[in-house]
Amino acid sequence: MNTTFERDLEAKGFIDVDVDPTIDLVSEINRLKKEKNAVILAHYYQESEIQDIADYIGDSLGLSQQAAKTDADVIVFAGVHFMAETAKILSPTKKVLLPDLKAGCSLSDSCPPHLFAKFKEQYPDHLVITYVNCTAELKALSDIVCTSSNAVQIVESLPLDQKIIFGPDRNLGAYVKKKTGRDLVLWNGACMVHEIFSQDKIDALQDAYPEAKFIAHPECEDHILAKADYIGSTSGMLKFTIEDSSQTYIVATESGILHQMQKASPTKTFIPAPPNNLCACNDCPHMKLNTLEKLYNCLYYEQPEINLAADVILRAQKPIERMLEISAQLGL
Repeated sequence: MNTTFERDLEAKGFIDVDVDPTIDLVSEINRLKKEKNAVILAHYYQESEIQDIADYIGDSLGLSQQAAKTDADVIVFAGVHFMAETAKILSPTKKVLLPDLKAGCSLSDSCPPHLFAKFKEQYPDHLVITYVNCTAELKALSDIVCTSSNAVQIVESLPLDQKIIFGPDRNLGAYVKKKTGRDLVLWNGACMVHEIFSQDKIDALQDAYPEAKFIAHPECEDHILAKADYIGSTSGMLKFTIEDSSQTYIVATESGILHQMQKASPTKTFIPAPPNNLCACNDCPHMKLNTLEKLYNCLYYEQPEINLAADVILRAQKPIERMLEISAQLGL
């Protein structure tokens, strides 16, 4: 096992337990949720059946903020490891669970904290902004955390002569660099889902659906973003499709978001932008590790639990608080 969370899984000795196929999983999950005073969070990229049973659905930071406002004793985060860590950072006294501890993230894995710390040492006069899609340890090395929806505004809020390191996503960093005109030092990390969209297949879809608007997440590569009618966060893309008058959309992000788009706009057509492989849509294999069965086991056994060192929590809270302060000042 290579990653931190996989080693953590091995250390805990947690093994998936077979679930009785005759039980009503939805009913049992709801029963356990009430019994344990738990709240279920589901990221937009989860399977539709998990989204439908969740108390809150959304982007990672927003979900953690929602959970922190509740009186729940237990937070079950149906997402990936760094998201559950963020929930723990914002709710350190609550028990935070992740249905599958192996649900990692290619982007957070692309930026090991010990290597980033050495990288940071090369630029002692630079302020560090990290995208929220990273480990707790990386947040703890940062000055400000940002999201895909506020990254541009966060950078623009800083003095023009402020030197900045931006990580871990090079594509989001390049997008921010282009939008702000700032000379950012970028860490060379990326999300596998957003780097494998096929330009040729998207072009073919646009030829087949000339009336469709093409919308994309800023984690996509620049040549994909260059063709987009709208660029925004996952929640921003959802909002755009609700408010926009078009009837057809080609969507360049993880395909799980299409479930909420279709629910919000049942008369509209949503087409997942295809990757450069044989798949028709682009799924995150890490996100899809979570299942209803694992969600049930997670609640029943209250494992796997996410734990962070107290000093890491305190250091990681500060850049998040700084982001929230700036956002409040900007009215975001």
